[in-house]
Amino acid sequence: MGPQMQVADLGHIRLHYRSDGPDDGLPLVLSNSLGTDLRMWDPLLPHLPQGLRVIRYDRRGHGLSDVPPAPYSMGQLVRDTEALLDHLGLRDCVFVGLSIGGMVAQGLAVKRPDLIRAMVLSNTAARIATAEIWQTRIATAQAEGVAALCGPTMERWFTPGFRAAPQIALWRNMFTATPLEGWTGCAAAIAGTDFYTSTAALRLPTLGIAGDRDGSTPPDLVRETTELVDGARFALIRRAGHLPHVEQPRAYADALTGFLRAERLIP
Repeated sequence: MGPQMQVADLGHIRLHYRSDGPDDGLPLVLSNSLGTDLRMWDPLLPHLPQGLRVIRYDRRGHGLSDVPPAPYSMGQLVRDTEALLDHLGLRDCVFVGLSIGGMVAQGLAVKRPDLIRAMVLSNTAARIATAEIWQTRIATAQAEGVAALCGPTMERWFTPGFRAAPQIALWRNMFTATPLEGWTGCAAAIAGTDFYTSTAALRLPTLGIAGDRDGSTPPDLVRETTELVDGARFALIRRAGHLPHVEQPRAYADALTGFLRAERLIP
């Protein structure tokens, strides 16, 4: 087992990351959504097969990583992740990217195919919402704070039943703890990203995962992006929103594990 908290000094930025599982296991990199940190994946980990090396990290401006001045570009976010994987000496990882993490997955797979053996595009798209929508959200955050976006975000992210449960507090608090520079910086990166053309050129094992009640990246949008990659598979998680691994961790793990087995990445 790796140490609980580690910092990678990448020269241009310091990122908080964590590695769980054997150092010689299949590297599974988990890249999270806007307004969360690496703890976002905690509900999934107990359901994953043994023997994987699971690497998680806080994106710039999030969690315990550095918070450079906003705005950020998607190219910077891809470079941060590329530098982290190089720092850890990783090759041929399975990269699971959720939402903005899925955009990073697409950009990294194009730039550094040696780093990614297979990718999972979870609750993401080649283009998410519109630049205008993101500019409006950025303006709201700058005027009223990230907390002003929390209510509408939780409605897009989670089903009504989950929002009524006590654990919604964890996600509200994680979201509102995101630094203003970090949230607006990454939102600007999403606003400027359209990966349709480059993602359609990718040729690697790919799984798309959607939540049937996702208000941020609806299933049809996720499916459309997934189908840009020739031969990609697709899984729909029922009774789940934008973070299906939180609401339905076993179903999410089953979809992920099935993909790894089908691609003969694990026994």
